[in-house]
Amino acid sequence: MNADMDVKDVVKTRYGAAAERVTRGGANACCGGAAAALGQCDPITSNLYDAAQAANVPAEAMLASLGCGNPTALAELQEGETVLDLGSGGGIDVLLSARRVGPTGMAFGLDMTDQMLALADENKRKSGLSNVHFLKGEIENIPLPSNSVDVIISNCVINLSGDKDRVLSEAFRVLKPGGRFAVSDVVVRGDVPDAIRHNMDLWIGCVAGALQDTEYLAKLAAAGFEAAEIEVTRVYSVEDAREFLANESADLQALARQVDGKFASGFVRARKPGPGRVAIVKDPGCGCAPSCCTR
Repeated sequence: MNADMDVKDVVKTRYGAAAERVTRGGANACCGGAAAALGQCDPITSNLYDAAQAANVPAEAMLASLGCGNPTALAELQEGETVLDLGSGGGIDVLLSARRVGPTGMAFGLDMTDQMLALADENKRKSGLSNVHFLKGEIENIPLPSNSVDVIISNCVINLSGDKDRVLSEAFRVLKPGGRFAVSDVVVRGDVPDAIRHNMDLWIGCVAGALQDTEYLAKLAAAGFEAAEIEVTRVYSVEDAREFLANESADLQALARQVDGKFASGFVRARKPGPGRVAIVKDPGCGCAPSCCTR
């Protein structure tokens, strides 16, 4: 089994268990890792939504939130737009988006975990919203037509994929010309030890799979996006790192000081070129010689 499939299997297991815990009336499932295993909320997932937003969604949607940011607060959604949430979980960002785009708009949620989809459908029923549709699938293979979505959002999910180039390529495909990419994700600023990079529990905890900020921007450009930028919204300290590593080996715990300030949540923005413009898609491994750039 390849590494990508290993990640997907662990994600399905962990996130399925998180959905079941919420369905049974459990505490906030959080993002993963040691704090989540203890039923606590880790520093990545705490205090992301204000009271007004919490009041607009079922309690179970809030409890199932596994994100690292609040993309709906930053995506500048407009009435009538079509929004797609990659890795929609219990549906909190889909439901909030549906209210923002109104009855003439549509909010899609895409998730690969059966238990999360069941929870999301129940949250949709409780919300009373009709402009919401949840899809089963993987973010590397989005089951929507090309040029069909105005805005793509995501909340601490793209970092979980073992094939981020494919995710960004698919996001570019389904966006309409001029469409917006507006996701929250964990990014790395500087180098981190390989022991953390390769730890599966930390990957599912939204840390090990994170891209360097410069690499993220390069991959967006390679997929054809323009105007890409990352706005850091929360930097994680050595104390936060100890939370990530609390249930790990002593060797990993000793690495906490080495990652102080290197992991951050960020709002990642980019845009698909508008009508009449030509996207230049660059192969990141070739230096954009004429033989390996397509238009």
